[in-house]
Amino acid sequence: MNFKIDRATLLGREEKLSPTKLHASQYLVVLILVALVAGLWRLQVLGADGWRSLAEANRIRKVPVLAPRGRLFDREGRLIVDNYPSTTCFLLREQVTNAGADLPMIAAALHLPVEQIEATIKRYQASPKYQPIPLKADITPDEQAFIEAHRNELPELETLDQQRRLYPKDGFAAHLIGYVGEISENDLNQSRYAFYEPGDVVGKSGVEATYDAVLRGVDGSRDVIVNSHGKEVGNLGQELAKPGQDLKLTIDLDIQRAAEQALEGKTGAIVAMDPHTGEILAMVSRPTFDPNQFSVRLTHSYWTSILENPDHPLLNKAIQAQLAPGSTFKIIMSVAGLQEGVAQDMHVQCNGGASFFGHFFACDAHHGAVNIHNAIPFSCDTFYYTLANRLGIDKIAEYAHALGLSQRTGIDLPDEVTGVMPSTAWALKDYHRKWFAGETISVGIGQGAVAATPIQMARALGGIASGGVLHRPHVVIAGQVSADQESAIEQTFPGSGEKKIPLSTENWQTITDGMAAVTSGGGTAAAAHLEGIDFAGKTGTAQVVGHDSALHGHNTLPNAWFVGMAPRRNPDIVVAVVWEHGNWGNNSAKLASQVIDAFVTKQRRLNHNLIADAPKPVAPPKVDKEPTN
Repeated sequence: MNFKIDRATLLGREEKLSPTKLHASQYLVVLILVALVAGLWRLQVLGADGWRSLAEANRIRKVPVLAPRGRLFDREGRLIVDNYPSTTCFLLREQVTNAGADLPMIAAALHLPVEQIEATIKRYQASPKYQPIPLKADITPDEQAFIEAHRNELPELETLDQQRRLYPKDGFAAHLIGYVGEISENDLNQSRYAFYEPGDVVGKSGVEATYDAVLRGVDGSRDVIVNSHGKEVGNLGQELAKPGQDLKLTIDLDIQRAAEQALEGKTGAIVAMDPHTGEILAMVSRPTFDPNQFSVRLTHSYWTSILENPDHPLLNKAIQAQLAPGSTFKIIMSVAGLQEGVAQDMHVQCNGGASFFGHFFACDAHHGAVNIHNAIPFSCDTFYYTLANRLGIDKIAEYAHALGLSQRTGIDLPDEVTGVMPSTAWALKDYHRKWFAGETISVGIGQGAVAATPIQMARALGGIASGGVLHRPHVVIAGQVSADQESAIEQTFPGSGEKKIPLSTENWQTITDGMAAVTSGGGTAAAAHLEGIDFAGKTGTAQVVGHDSALHGHNTLPNAWFVGMAPRRNPDIVVAVVWEHGNWGNNSAKLASQVIDAFVTKQRRLNHNLIADAPKPVAPPKVDKEPTN
């Protein structure tokens, strides 16, 4: 049987669509296209208004709610630093593709130079685009109204309400309180600011800086619905901000005011402390500055005036001025001399000075026969030259260091300095040379290489008057922050802390009686005597420059020091004053007496031990004498 298989069979039969199927497929494709076109027409034309409304309402923005900083009060609960409502203008870069085109209009609206806005934007170039850029703080109602009226033209502008700092006028307690400002790039690189973001407001100095984490609180937020012009059209919810913690400071407004008035128009510092606790009752540094200038926008002219002031207004001289303490150092010398058994039986004939190692060291008077009992009220340099020569520099340094010199006190304020207390080891370490015995003579009267701050001298002499008990100075009343925060602050501000130095009762009485005689007849501060108040202290007149400095235009008047306390033993207050170029120490003693008098008068009034002036009746009776304390 023969089978015939043609080529078509071997290759497979080619199937063809029938005309009916082909036409059906074509009609189906046409129907699909018609349906798509109809759907697009319905979406884009017939339903345009509805979909536009939905699109405009379909944008959610998280608006920050900034936590107000905690307020600051004095020790009696009187308000010192408050907050006030303010509005800040921000630039939202994600709202526009080219914000540069609108800058002239924005600059005119905010009354800012275009260059300043450009510099601000450049500073935030590296930050995420969604992060708002603060353009101007504390905008006026007119500026805010302009922004609202031009939402369509300037959708990139947004406003935010927040609480800003309101500080006392005239720089009152400015160095102690400090100020706030926008966080800098250098700040952001520090570990303590690891969780901060550009644009955050942080404490820059003083209490504001030390207790920033306590004062700043926790920011909240609002989830709002905005349209394409950035206008809020709805609110989805909010997370409330947690305000910062209020803090009560150790200062007393009445004592602070007295210290401010005493130092007005002068350059220097006053610090008043409670030696029983280390609480700072007042702290003043002059010249001062206005922290309100820093908390909103710092003008170029004001910043220039600060930088060009030769007396350094931003320097807290109470803790940062390292100056020769002059004769106030003689109290530390007295402790060393008495405790070492050298000063008790030492008698010196003062004929206006004495010679040591071939050099004559002058005294400011011819005191005649001097011993430890009249050396303090006379402030006899010859006596303390001799004592320094007998003790030697290392023994002097040992006692000075024990009393807190050449080290920080540990006060809870930034940038405290250590001061200088020379010794043989110090000369070798810092200058790679030996210490010469002749250099010790000037150290005995608080001159030469020795340098101290007012807070160090207040703590040292207050501790001596308290029987050798020294406390760590602090400006915030204890117990207001957590134990962890308190520990962190102590680690951040290390110092000599709490300590007790050996001081016999007899030596303690000798020194404190000598300081009481300073403010009595014949003492160097007799002009500052306070009748009815057990007021003791020590003056200091410290050379500041060499004799040829006048040729270069330097002020050659000495710095005037005074450290005083009341009462003389176990005092309730110690006051250290340094008046730069104030000439004689008794001038500073008069300033300290104003602070002491204000303190004692207030304590007597609170203890009902002061007779206040009674209001005069309509027909006052005749009296023979005035009321007394």
